[in-house]
Amino acid sequence: MPGLKGAKVRLIFTDHQGKPDLGQAEAERLISQEKVVALVGSWHSAVTATASQVAERSGTPFMNPESSSPGLTRRGFKWFFRTSPHDEHFTQVMFDFFRDFQKKKGITLKTLGVTYEDTQFGADSGKVMKDLARKYGYEVVVDLQYRARSTSLVTEVQRLKAANPDVWMPTSYQTDAILFAKHSKELDYNPKMIMAQDAGHISPDFIQAVGKDAEGTMTRAPFSTDLIAKRPLAQVVNEQYKKRSPGGKDLYDFPARAFTGMMTLLDAINRAGSTAPEAIRKALVATNIPGDQLIMTWDGVKFDETGQNTGVKGIILQMQGGKYHTVYPFEAATKEVLYPIPKWSERK
Repeated sequence: MPGLKGAKVRLIFTDHQGKPDLGQAEAERLISQEKVVALVGSWHSAVTATASQVAERSGTPFMNPESSSPGLTRRGFKWFFRTSPHDEHFTQVMFDFFRDFQKKKGITLKTLGVTYEDTQFGADSGKVMKDLARKYGYEVVVDLQYRARSTSLVTEVQRLKAANPDVWMPTSYQTDAILFAKHSKELDYNPKMIMAQDAGHISPDFIQAVGKDAEGTMTRAPFSTDLIAKRPLAQVVNEQYKKRSPGGKDLYDFPARAFTGMMTLLDAINRAGSTAPEAIRKALVATNIPGDQLIMTWDGVKFDETGQNTGVKGIILQMQGGKYHTVYPFEAATKEVLYPIPKWSERK
């Protein structure tokens, strides 16, 4: 860190296991015992909510690179900063896609099936999707909240099949996304379009477990591997990532968001020239990183008064041939949209 006379950064990792109470306890331990100067986390919106409350009370900067619950930046917090888009940004790009895709293809999409798990991530996502559906005149024919990490989602898939919405919009983490795909095949549920809220549907675990059964699945995202070639900085970072990742994997959504958040925090600490919490907070407030200095296809990183990055952009990806490809905005697309998704009986 040049701003700290060459001091090195020491990262201390802890596993909250997706449990809000454990995340809260670990945040308290990191601040009180490990004496960290800032916290970074926590992927799960529900965990981020509790851990960041600890940071707020103690006056410790909290950088959130991934969680997408809109309410996280609406609590009036002074020490909380989020670099990534939230569900309103992401869901808006979904409805922008619906509008532009209908116009481009001359088709009509009228009905939606909305499924979402029962953590804060799912509840907030479901609310935003239904709010925008009302705003843009879509009929929600399935509105279904289910228990996260369920052992069976057969009933939920049966309800989707019976209602047969024009678009199915799931919000799921990995294990639920895998179950939905398997049950859909078993019950011969053939949605014409699937538009997922990232998370489980973008996970390598989902792709590996489901394979070609995920063909045609679309998802919102803040980053796509197939756009790396268009970002010189992303190419450099990707080469470093591939050397260190198991199996030489390319960058994808999760690590790209984590990297961007971490580098934003480190940039602020370096500019602060201090590890004093207030100095770091003021440097974060003053952050203004232009888009060409990011691996993301965003306008930049600049925080508003709530701590939300205003330079974010969402994109739409679709699974084709075992990989996600950018399909929207159309001018940035590397593949044409596959529509309708082939029925199970028509797949090889």
